[in-house]
Amino acid sequence: MGNLVKPHSFFTDFDIDLFNSGKHFRLYEKFGSHITEKDGERGVYFSVYAPSAKSVELIGDFNYWNGEKHVLLVRWDSSGIWEGFIAGLKKGDLYKYRIYSNLDEKVRDKADPYAKKYEMPPKTASIVWNNEYLWHDENWLKNRPAANNLNAPMSIYELHLGSWKKNNDGYSLSYKELATELCTYVTTMGYTHVELMPVMEHPYYPSWGYLCTGYFAPTSRYGDPEELMYLVDSLHTAGIGVFLDWVPAHFPSDEHALADFDGSKLYENPDKQKGFHPDWNSLIFNFERAQIRSFLISSAHFWCNQFHADGLRVDAVASILYLNYSRYEGEWTPNIYGGNENLDAIQFIKDLNIALYKDFPGIQMMAEESTAFTGVSKPVDVGGLGFGMKWMMGWMNDSLEFFQRDPIYRKYHHNDISRSLTYAFTENYLLPLSHDEVVHGKQSLLHKMPGDDWQKFANLRLLFTYMFTHPGQKLIFMGGDFGQRSEWNVNQQLEWHLLQHQPHQGVANTIKKLNQLYKNEKALHGNNFSPDGFEWIDYNDSENSVISFIRKSDDKFVVVVLNFSPVVRNNYTIGVPKAGLYTCIFNSDEEAFGGSGVSIKNCKSKSERYHNKAHSITLTLSPLAGIILKMEK
Repeated sequence: MGNLVKPHSFFTDFDIDLFNSGKHFRLYEKFGSHITEKDGERGVYFSVYAPSAKSVELIGDFNYWNGEKHVLLVRWDSSGIWEGFIAGLKKGDLYKYRIYSNLDEKVRDKADPYAKKYEMPPKTASIVWNNEYLWHDENWLKNRPAANNLNAPMSIYELHLGSWKKNNDGYSLSYKELATELCTYVTTMGYTHVELMPVMEHPYYPSWGYLCTGYFAPTSRYGDPEELMYLVDSLHTAGIGVFLDWVPAHFPSDEHALADFDGSKLYENPDKQKGFHPDWNSLIFNFERAQIRSFLISSAHFWCNQFHADGLRVDAVASILYLNYSRYEGEWTPNIYGGNENLDAIQFIKDLNIALYKDFPGIQMMAEESTAFTGVSKPVDVGGLGFGMKWMMGWMNDSLEFFQRDPIYRKYHHNDISRSLTYAFTENYLLPLSHDEVVHGKQSLLHKMPGDDWQKFANLRLLFTYMFTHPGQKLIFMGGDFGQRSEWNVNQQLEWHLLQHQPHQGVANTIKKLNQLYKNEKALHGNNFSPDGFEWIDYNDSENSVISFIRKSDDKFVVVVLNFSPVVRNNYTIGVPKAGLYTCIFNSDEEAFGGSGVSIKNCKSKSERYHNKAHSITLTLSPLAGIILKMEK
């Protein structure tokens, strides 16, 4: 049978050099399927990296999954790239690569690693697709550097698209349906950004997207790629930034995808000590192979370029950095210097951040990194990894552990609630209350809180008050912001019906007010990452379970007092930095929030030295509540 594949290439010699050196970051423009013309005929150009293949056929619905007539051509330059043009194919055609390996007799039918769309899981074919969308977010992109600036307020709503809300038929909302409902919710609540848990195609829905097989394709579960673009565009035009979760740490071993791609360990590291993840029973990318570094950075570049993402939250960074991550003695080999750092992976992360910040000014790259690795959010040119921000896992763990204690015992663990301030300015921290804390038996945020129902809600409002007044940007996972009672279940929508009840409305109103204050009061955000933005008043009052501090920026400041006990504290005196009338601009115990309504009267300062301050005020502190005071000019 004749070969109907015509010679054609999107690659120049320079492309090949960049690819082979790990420096090609736009591979989505070269690899995969591309609708184009050759010699006056319209069709599709295909290319795939399979250096251990002896033959690669294109199979699909157009040839009844028989590739004998559609054998791709290997490039002459030993790059391992197979390519070719087939006339008559069109957008929407299904295809895979049938790979015959030089290393064994097994025939492998593989989805395209660079496909821009896949069939709806559990089907696994790639789909010929050219993303075509007319964007309307020019104003957002123009102003993005200001909105994403580290000194700007950033309050992020983290969500899983499939379980956020269902329609009347019980199905997850589509990208287009979300564009209306999510925009309304996020703007009403006052958030500045959303963070979408991985939207990249993944075969196993309960993985939440963290076991990804489509690094250049949004999941088809909620619609076409253009419809996700519409969702991002709608959020942008509403003034909301969009961060995407991105997972370069590991990938699943599904037979149709990246694993054992051409009979060799092409995408995964062939050394099991470096190539297998014991925690997640998954495979680890081969960061030592330049072409795979190009693949991954091109994926990150793709989402910022094609989908206008305002940055990426990079998952499980610690597992990338360390050779001994989740491994016992004897299960890992030190690097050439005898250390436990994965040097190739560290260079990959640096290259990633350099490339994205260069090509997309105004984005933010965020690391979920759970160790004390030095310089995660420091620039590469001063020895850092180059991220803009790092998740403050220590704050999250200490805070939740403290809040879960019965208030009667909190005085014995008082240092737990202030410990984070000893290192709060060593990195650019983002404070997360994320999905990981409300699943797998950990229960919801509300359920974690001790006491009766009233105390649970009061504690939750106090936790959010502490979060919004603590240095660092903020992130709240969906459901927590109205006090969902059940832990998150990926197969169910949020418990929206709870908003019919006043205590849950009160939590939502608390978040609305805190978001408003966070955005409007520069003292709460302007110096989030500098010691100049924070000053203790008293962190030692363990007997009363009260802490107090000042947040400040330039000449603006607010005073924060947090009472972690269920007791009203009458005649409670604190030092203040200036003489004047102090007004309570927020009290988490307000009746509108579901609180007891213990009023905080305006307080005129006295010229009596207290807490090493020249002036002082005397307050009544609400039970299990936080207050924010502002001095009137």
